[in-house]
Amino acid sequence: MERSAGKELALAPLQDWGEETEDGAVYSVSLRRQRSQRWSPGEGPGGSQTPTPAADTFLHYRTSKVRALRAARLERLVRELVSGDREQDPGFVPAFLATHRAFVPTARVLSYLLPPPPPPPPPRVESKTTEGQDLSFNKNLRAVVSVLGSWLRDHPQDFCDPPAHPDLGSVRIFLGWAAPGGAEAQEAEKLLEDFSKEPEGEQEEEELLVAWAGPPRAAQAPRPDSPEGCVEEDEGPRREGPELLDFCVDAVAEQLTLMDVELFARVRPCECLGSVWSQRDRPGASGVAPTVRATVAQFNSVTGCVLGSVLGAPGLAAPQRAQRIEKWIRIAQCCRELRNFSSLRAILSALQSNPIYRLKRSWGAVSREPLSTFRKLSQIFSDENNHLSSREILSQEEATEGPQDEDNPPGSLPSKRPPGPVPYLGTFLTDLVMLDTALPDMLEGDLINFEKRRKEWEILAHIQQLQRRCRSYSLSPHPHILAALRAQRQLSEDQSYRVSRVIEPPAASCPSSPRIRRHISLTKRLSAKLSREKTSSPGNSPGDCSSPTSSLSPGSPPSSPRTKNPPFGSPPASPGPQGPSTKLPLGPDLPPSSPRVPLPGPQTSEARVIRVSIDNDHGNLYRSILLTSQDKTPSVVQRALLKHSVSQPWARGYQLFQVLPGDRELLIPDNANVFYAMSPAAPGDFVLRQKEGTQHTPSVSMN
Repeated sequence: MERSAGKELALAPLQDWGEETEDGAVYSVSLRRQRSQRWSPGEGPGGSQTPTPAADTFLHYRTSKVRALRAARLERLVRELVSGDREQDPGFVPAFLATHRAFVPTARVLSYLLPPPPPPPPPRVESKTTEGQDLSFNKNLRAVVSVLGSWLRDHPQDFCDPPAHPDLGSVRIFLGWAAPGGAEAQEAEKLLEDFSKEPEGEQEEEELLVAWAGPPRAAQAPRPDSPEGCVEEDEGPRREGPELLDFCVDAVAEQLTLMDVELFARVRPCECLGSVWSQRDRPGASGVAPTVRATVAQFNSVTGCVLGSVLGAPGLAAPQRAQRIEKWIRIAQCCRELRNFSSLRAILSALQSNPIYRLKRSWGAVSREPLSTFRKLSQIFSDENNHLSSREILSQEEATEGPQDEDNPPGSLPSKRPPGPVPYLGTFLTDLVMLDTALPDMLEGDLINFEKRRKEWEILAHIQQLQRRCRSYSLSPHPHILAALRAQRQLSEDQSYRVSRVIEPPAASCPSSPRIRRHISLTKRLSAKLSREKTSSPGNSPGDCSSPTSSLSPGSPPSSPRTKNPPFGSPPASPGPQGPSTKLPLGPDLPPSSPRVPLPGPQTSEARVIRVSIDNDHGNLYRSILLTSQDKTPSVVQRALLKHSVSQPWARGYQLFQVLPGDRELLIPDNANVFYAMSPAAPGDFVLRQKEGTQHTPSVSMN
């Protein structure tokens, strides 16, 4: 089989060669193909003619050893920034700059990176004597300046420490003598100027978020003499103007996309790191990850609009309520056409939630065409094969790009690329939390596990790539629709479910209607060697179709009932019911570019990730814990309390229960091996409850 001249082979590793240790650093070694060109006689560097491919030209490949730093101490990692081989390991510098805040502050990195200024040259010494000595020093300076230029340009928020910004001041002093007047020094000065104007910018950003994502119309308290859960209308004057569903579906979808694009473009990827995002509910962490919080708030606001518009008028007849459901389905379809997967997921999650999903008569009045559309859209976020469908669709949407302008034939019009897509941010948040939970920060010998940071960087780079593509949207704000979004009634968790029960009592809707209880039906099973092993045939996590869910933190998407051919007029079978919540979870979908973390599969590994909550009045907060086959109940309880910021001495006052389908629970004995005592066929969700007679009340922060 002939190969066309000049055609390259994929430079994939032939094999993993192993590891090497050098100066206390651990390198992973692989063998890769590298191309070397051979030319026809008379051509090439030794010939007089310009090298051009010919019939007898062929490609020659040689095998070379490539090293990538896997683990080292901080000093060695910083040295690698300056002296590392960019050709052999091009991803080291961007991975370090993007993830270093997870294991070391910026000031400490600068203390190792910035060299002191050189001493003045001694008097009466000719320049020739010092030129050779300064050669290596100047080369090192150029490397440091290059790293700082990338750092200032790609991660400016690392240097924001008001009011004095000391880290940026250190960089400015260094660049003042190392590269005076250079592009890096100008970038540092511009950044300081931007930071001085930041209070005004923050105020404008807050006004933007208030204008778009909130504040929503407050939930109304039910009157004591009203039917259970019924929401009274405002006593004040009602807002004049059209309601949200009075606008055409295209316009509403465009405004939702406009808001999602702006908020997603403002997300700082470093705030998505699992070690950062998982701290959001701890005491004093209200300011953690503000750009991510804004995106989550927008997602919850959209779900609240759907719930409020469908359930906000209990007196509507089933056909009228069905019309509202149909319109939201059409809005979801428009979001799909706009490649806005964030609002698409929010609308579908609201329609799949228990308060709406259980309305059997309303769903029975929905027309066939919208119902079919809803089922097709719901398959995008199907939980089959670890949400493989949504991953493939997002990958296909990213690949849907027109040719570059320089690739167009002469005289032809430039091709128009489709904008977006806008992803579902919960996909990446949960991936990063799972990575942070499953992989250790430090390895034996107090070495920083940089392999973990590389895996995190793959996801962060994917986020940045999508942010760049979102700039191609060209949408204009519609003040009337934005005002209608702000004015849309919002219902609390309990109100939405109680109003639903008033609209259709449980007996008339579904005999097995779930009670107001919060379970999460996701099980993540991970191998003990996450960075080395791959699964060949991922399975499905068992789901409890009758268990409502409610969580603002990254959690599971709705579980799917397994009925394949529901009769027409019944609620769609592809989505599953969620709990009575307007705050729906951000689900764990690994993006196509994510690291090779094993997917949920048969119970064959020696470790799995479980989710533990505390039964109290502070809400439904789940924390992920890596459970191994050696863990017994006391250690699991202690780690769960630590994750929930509850004092350790009270560990003996708690009991551990596994949540089973059908509102059942399994008590794990105090000295049992949790890995083997738990039910393998049930979701890996647990709850801690105080033992009877225990007086301690844990304090969990809700931000």
